[in-house]
Amino acid sequence: MALTTKEKAKIIKEIGINEKDTGSSDVQIALLTKEIDKLALHLKKHQKDMHSKRGLIGMVIKRKKLLAYLKKEDEKRYSAIIKQIGLKK
Repeated sequence: MALTTKEKAKIIKEIGINEKDTGSSDVQIALLTKEIDKLALHLKKHQKDMHSKRGLIGMVIKRKKLLAYLKKEDEKRYSAIIKQIGLKK
């Protein structure tokens, strides 16, 4: 269920400042969003998988905190990443 190395590299290339930019909030939010999407598809098939559901909730909370931090620090980057990854905000 985790992202492959190729998928991560593609996201980092699209969102990041350079190819080694894995720590910026933008990249972390994009990676979490992709993982959340994959896990949500898994949970549609396996509704009783409570361990994965707990992991999903943790990822959503982490993404929410990163988005709040980014909004506080740089409003332009926040709005750009929201549009780029397609979140409803």
